[in-house]
Amino acid sequence: MADVPVNSKIALTGGLDFWHLHPVPEADLPSIMVTDGPHGLRKQETSASDHVGLGASEPATCFPPAVGLASTWNRELVGEVGVALGEEAKALGVGVVLGPGMNIKRDPRCGRNFEYFSEDPYVTGELACAFVDGVQSQDVGTSPKHFAANNQETDRMRRDSQVDLRTLREIYLDAFRKVVTRTQPWTVMCSYNKLNGVQVSENRWLLTDVLKDEWGFEGLVVSDWGAVWDRTRALKAGLDLEMPANPQHEAAAVAAYEAGELDEATIDEAYRRVSRIVRMAADGAADAPESFDVDAHHALGRRAAEHAIVLLSNDGVLPLAQDADVVVIGEFARTPRYQGAGSSRVNPTRLDNALDRLNEIAGRDLPFAPGFSTHPRKPAPDGAHDEAVELARQGGTVLLFLGLGEAHESEGYDRDDINLPAEQLALLDDILAVNSDVVVVLSNGSSVLVPFADKVRAVVEGWLLGQAGGPALADVLHGLVNPSGKLTETIPVRLEDVPSYVNFPGDATGVRYGEGLFVGYRGYDAAGRDVAFPFGHGLSYTTFEHSDVTATASGNDVTVSVTVTNTGDREGREVVQVYVSKPESAVVRVPRELKGFADVTLAPGESETVTIDVPADELAYWSVLDEAWVVEGGEYRIAVGASSRDLRGEASVTIEGDAPFRPLGLSSTMGEAMANPAFAEMASTLLGGSPFAADDESLGVDAARMMADFPLAGLAGFTGRSTDELQSLLDQVNAKSGA
Repeated sequence: MADVPVNSKIALTGGLDFWHLHPVPEADLPSIMVTDGPHGLRKQETSASDHVGLGASEPATCFPPAVGLASTWNRELVGEVGVALGEEAKALGVGVVLGPGMNIKRDPRCGRNFEYFSEDPYVTGELACAFVDGVQSQDVGTSPKHFAANNQETDRMRRDSQVDLRTLREIYLDAFRKVVTRTQPWTVMCSYNKLNGVQVSENRWLLTDVLKDEWGFEGLVVSDWGAVWDRTRALKAGLDLEMPANPQHEAAAVAAYEAGELDEATIDEAYRRVSRIVRMAADGAADAPESFDVDAHHALGRRAAEHAIVLLSNDGVLPLAQDADVVVIGEFARTPRYQGAGSSRVNPTRLDNALDRLNEIAGRDLPFAPGFSTHPRKPAPDGAHDEAVELARQGGTVLLFLGLGEAHESEGYDRDDINLPAEQLALLDDILAVNSDVVVVLSNGSSVLVPFADKVRAVVEGWLLGQAGGPALADVLHGLVNPSGKLTETIPVRLEDVPSYVNFPGDATGVRYGEGLFVGYRGYDAAGRDVAFPFGHGLSYTTFEHSDVTATASGNDVTVSVTVTNTGDREGREVVQVYVSKPESAVVRVPRELKGFADVTLAPGESETVTIDVPADELAYWSVLDEAWVVEGGEYRIAVGASSRDLRGEASVTIEGDAPFRPLGLSSTMGEAMANPAFAEMASTLLGGSPFAADDESLGVDAARMMADFPLAGLAGFTGRSTDELQSLLDQVNAKSGA
């Protein structure tokens, strides 16, 4: 490192161009390429670089975006997709894949939700770990993003995410913590926004104190494209790489070094981290193949799509017989919505649709009408609506493909509502007026309202399923594939019911995360609100029974066991979900939290005992008082079921916890003090002569409750003791208690 000029080191902390890093000849470091890739590579030539995804890119497999991939609840399958992405990156000369997207789906209106896994940090972290491990097994790096509290697109470059510390730790940072400590991703991408008043790219607490020092992150921190306002301040905060480089920022960093305002140790640390990743990418490229298996990866994409489809409702109309009398309506059947718009937009190696596969299964061309346009600013041809209604009037089961077009949800802007387009809802109403035998198939990147769910015979949530999703949908409709996807986000009854509703997207003063811990299903459950379909929900063409739920503790770790039986008449896959609650807690708690899941495939009549471990760190809460993770001792309830509101069995377990001793001080309350046996022993002496020495019915109050929140410092006025005397007594209590 000593032989590399400082100017060259500083240059390496910024990109060579939009997608490449600088070579450093003095250190024998080549230039490497990074590119977008949460669900497929978007490799653009430098001359075509445009960031927002409008330019051409090299063909690559478009796997289901995170919104679909997450609904598989399948770590192994997500890992397989990661391996395939790594193979494609290697073949296309890409050293780091910019993904996965890990931001929490705080509000369904976020325009980029299709790139994110879930409203829940546990399932997000589990699937992100599988993704990262898969990609990096191919000696290609990843870049979990966007770190952190980047949960909307509105004013995303400047808006201040205002989050209390416990919520930040437990909801918005925890999945990142898991992926960093478990998988050591090569890079982590910092987000555009401010966090509690500090630009994330300049937030030393986040990038250095937490990410690097506390979590032990060994890789480099890269900026989101254009997220750096001042490279010198960013380097001091812990950013290592600005992308793309701003020449003025680089010149300013050089000037700051020469003026003694940027020390060489800071530059060396960033250079060390970047150069290490460059060498890893270069070493990984040494045995790069010339191509990848296009057909095999397309088949994997189809299998992932099959697992992602969620059967929301079904009165028995599905699965369809091969020779069923069917008509197909909706442009999405012919022109699939298979990915989101923006920087993750992939140029697929091929693209299959549902209509062609439906025709193939039927052995004939099924009657079809587009019915509407998929673009909000391009109306359907005259007569398209009426043609579709007339087709439905002729009878048969109507397969009605509805959804959101690319322009409805995209990187760069949020949705105003979560409705399906008005013209599609009007078409559905008119079809139902002439034919009640309707199955709705949805294509969307985030939750939409489904007020029609009880008016149609079935609703199939197809999300965005990648380039092979069309045939997967057709196979599910006909039962050639038994659906097994489960929701990783709640579908509300009304937008107004969303816990973040009144706090999204904020204004120029910032966005207040006022719902705190009560994000997604946590908030709906706490408020007792009805939902259209709960978190974790998903039906099958078979049925499952959960029985013999047990929970055992070993230290602060818990092992959960449940027997799952396929009680139906066809093979199926069930996702078993474990939810944990703490009935009596000293801190605010949500009603229940997902803390484990596993999937099992069973033949008809087959049973299997599923064991799921819930380690102590999953039971911990972030104690603001202790500035640490704390496992509270006492009884925990462990519920097992098929969704957050379909709980089939429960067990209780008691654990010791690891709460640290908190010395009593003058700011401690009487309630906190009385919980300490040593203080309780001297309480009568301490309180002697005060009106609260004992419960006196003549006072007309419950003295213990009245005094519970009374600070000990206030006792000076009631007991005649000075604060110094009180503190001396507290010191004795603390010593006796083992402080």
